[in-house]
Amino acid sequence: MTRQRLVGWGRTTPGMSEVQSPASEDLVAREMTLGSRTIARGLGRSYGDAAQLSGGVVLSNRALGGIGAIAPDGVVTLGAGVSIDELLAVAIPQGWFVPVTPGTRQVTIGGAVAADVHGKNHHRDGSIGDHVLEMRLVTPAGRFSVSPSVEPDLFWATIGGMGLTGVVTTVTLRLIKIETDRILVDTHRHSNLDDVMSAMSDGDDEYRYSVAWVDCMTKGASMGRAILTRGDHATRRDLASASLVAPAPARLRVPFNAPSGLLNPLSIRAFNEVWFRSAPQSREGEEQSLGTFFHPLDGVNDWNRLYGRRGFVQYQFAVADAQAECVVRAIDRLSSSGVASFLAVLKRFGPANHGMLSFPLAGWTLALDLPVGPSALPTVLDDLDEMVIDAGGRVYLAKDSRLNPEAVRVMYPRLPHFLDVKNRIDPRHQLASDLARRLQLVGK
Repeated sequence: MTRQRLVGWGRTTPGMSEVQSPASEDLVAREMTLGSRTIARGLGRSYGDAAQLSGGVVLSNRALGGIGAIAPDGVVTLGAGVSIDELLAVAIPQGWFVPVTPGTRQVTIGGAVAADVHGKNHHRDGSIGDHVLEMRLVTPAGRFSVSPSVEPDLFWATIGGMGLTGVVTTVTLRLIKIETDRILVDTHRHSNLDDVMSAMSDGDDEYRYSVAWVDCMTKGASMGRAILTRGDHATRRDLASASLVAPAPARLRVPFNAPSGLLNPLSIRAFNEVWFRSAPQSREGEEQSLGTFFHPLDGVNDWNRLYGRRGFVQYQFAVADAQAECVVRAIDRLSSSGVASFLAVLKRFGPANHGMLSFPLAGWTLALDLPVGPSALPTVLDDLDEMVIDAGGRVYLAKDSRLNPEAVRVMYPRLPHFLDVKNRIDPRHQLASDLARRLQLVGK
């Protein structure tokens, strides 16, 4: 066991924890019997304080490895510590791809389940929890094999449950078949937010994958101008020559923290102008690699250091279709506040699953990367919270570092059901995290 300073990807809320790396389910179970407050941790890509526990024990899942044979129907069982990157290195050459991937492949399968990650295809394929067939779970009450039909309450409390129901040790999920390692991408530039949202509402169902980059620095008639990219897996017939090669490791690295204030309204406005103007007005059928389309930031290690020592807040919310105006109001609030979002991503969500703390709901989701520093930032974030609550929406817990307990109880109406399940398998609240304590999901 080693004492380590742990922090989320946003680098805003560090904590000191004792870290263990159990290499088997038996060792995880033994740690659980010691009675210490515990949380599991993967590769640390949740942005806030969900995978750390100040003064407690953090169980790194990285030693829980192993990838089983991929069955003819795409079903595979793997250790919870296997990353999506490691899975793809095995799966792509055999003609398989993960059913859902977030914006980075540097996420463990256990972490993906805990956050119930979504991607550019939620409107078609849902989140990762919709493709999990079974899990092994170690809890203070013992070990469980859970699935949608076996211990379903515990299964759906674990999907999106931020590690608070136990330590996932293995996951069985179904992959999707692919014929090539290319995506055929259509790109369209839109002059304002209404234009891109209309295009997404009308046309996203024609594509498996869809995402829009939005400029939150513009005002007036061009507020929320955007670049919309949508695509589907290329087949052999689509390409002159086909291959099945996994994405290569990153070759670049940010070697030091950028100076504080490097990402400011002036520099971000200039970047956004160049980025928007460099995109084609309209381009269809462009071949892109899987890595370029799904995980562009994975080409640079430690890119979060670009935000400087103070770090950044990622704020992601979801609202129903009928509350699309909340997206417009949020971007208007940002563009008029002087608080700059270096990256803003807009996507469509399909129906929610049964995960009690799962984030997606049918409608819209907007993710914002906000450098820490501007004095107006806390007020802007509080204002966004009120907008989201008024719209009946919610904020993504895997990205959160500053919500208050009252807001979470409004945003997640199935939280009482989740807590009932947690109290059954963890009556002494041994499973905890800094996020859980901050949101008063467990006692201090």
